[in-house]
Amino acid sequence: MTGLPLTVDAAELRNIGLFGALSDEVLAHLSASLTVSTPPAGTTVFREGDEARDMFVLVEGELEVLKRSHRGIDARVAMLGPGDWFGEMSVVDVQARSATVRTLAPSRLVRITTADLDALYRYDVKSYAIIVLNLARELSRRLRVADGILADFIANVLDSYLVRRSPAAG
Repeated sequence: MTGLPLTVDAAELRNIGLFGALSDEVLAHLSASLTVSTPPAGTTVFREGDEARDMFVLVEGELEVLKRSHRGIDARVAMLGPGDWFGEMSVVDVQARSATVRTLAPSRLVRITTADLDALYRYDVKSYAIIVLNLARELSRRLRVADGILADFIANVLDSYLVRRSPAAG
């Protein structure tokens, strides 16, 4: 037990981008229906390759996202703080986890399952659409960042290769 509350209220959800533009009524509904957990520091929330149909929102704490290389080395690819969400790929593409997520500090997480999203769809389709759009925006932002990192990496490798291969100036 971390001493963090096992609940989340509508005011806390209102400050998280995923829930942006939702009504007070829907935020109250979600705060009453979603599951909250409080894992201590060093807890693995999930592992790369795990089957899943849920995502998480970090209300308090700090997490790291690890991706395993083909050589079997876990590399930290992201740090997450309050207001960030993760694991959403498993509710979008219904595939195994693409990374491992571990707590670095005592944390408070809100779990959102595919069943929770289905229930929201049935409760208020407009709010469901807003959340899906917010998920899509974040996935797009992350893809843009990854594209930039990949482009920089390729350019650096090519520059390094071309410098080694070019004849000495002279």
